[in-house]
Amino acid sequence: MQASNKNVSAAGDWVEVGKLDDIPQLGARVVRASGGDIAVFRTADDEVFALRDKCPHKGGPLSQGIVHGKRVACPLHDWKIQLDSGEAVAPDEGCAASFPVRVEDGTIYLSLTPNEGCPNK
Repeated sequence: MQASNKNVSAAGDWVEVGKLDDIPQLGARVVRASGGDIAVFRTADDEVFALRDKCPHKGGPLSQGIVHGKRVACPLHDWKIQLDSGEAVAPDEGCAASFPVRVEDGTIYLSLTPNEGCPNK
């Protein structure tokens, strides 16, 4: 999986991070933010999700994992992480913070404020 980098900084609101076509299907892009890297994923169905680019297990770069369905497999120890929630798939436990994303007219927008519910932000 190929990841490219984009630096952003903003307080709260939505930031433009690129075009949907910039991310290959089943691929990821890394957004460098002041609070830590965020991996933006594109599924085979062109759904877009964003997670902290850090596996809850050993901190592996999720952006370098394999996307399948709505999950990504960490490249270090093959933990499966749900793209929509950041939760590890049982029997593993933990979560990577998820971030709101939206696509408008082929442009991806990301909120730098994590979704509620994940204690591992």
